[in-house]
Amino acid sequence: MANLVIRPMKVTDIDQVMEVETATFATPWTVDIFQQEMVDNQFAHYFVVVIDDKIVGYAGLWGIADDAQITNIAILPGYRGNKLGEKLFQYVMMQAVRLGGQRLSLEVRTSNLVAQHLYRKFGLVPGGIRKNYYVDNQEDAIVMWVNLNGKR
Repeated sequence: MANLVIRPMKVTDIDQVMEVETATFATPWTVDIFQQEMVDNQFAHYFVVVIDDKIVGYAGLWGIADDAQITNIAILPGYRGNKLGEKLFQYVMMQAVRLGGQRLSLEVRTSNLVAQHLYRKFGLVPGGIRKNYYVDNQEDAIVMWVNLNGKR
């Protein structure tokens, strides 16, 4: 991949991030939600994957005390299958550690086996189920987590 950069997201990136968001999620976040996350949420950290000046993916991370939570992670459909999600996830995990995170967690659809496989590669394990978590179809979410300090 030519000129691949992962960097902190800026408010001016929201329009391009919305392209990724709407191409990925059945119930995408709005511009207002991203704006609020970027401007008002002191715990939020967002990152973008840029290839040749085009944003092709992004991820969100909340860091609160020693807990880190991935809010969302997405790669444009045409760019999937190139290990970009893996690179982005690894980058976000490093940022969680840098922010003082001891544990990292996220929710993933029970049907999203590709994402679950990716998260397992990085040591995340299922920790529970959130029933009817997703509003579009009431699908359950699996809560996955990992200790970032290597302890169990």
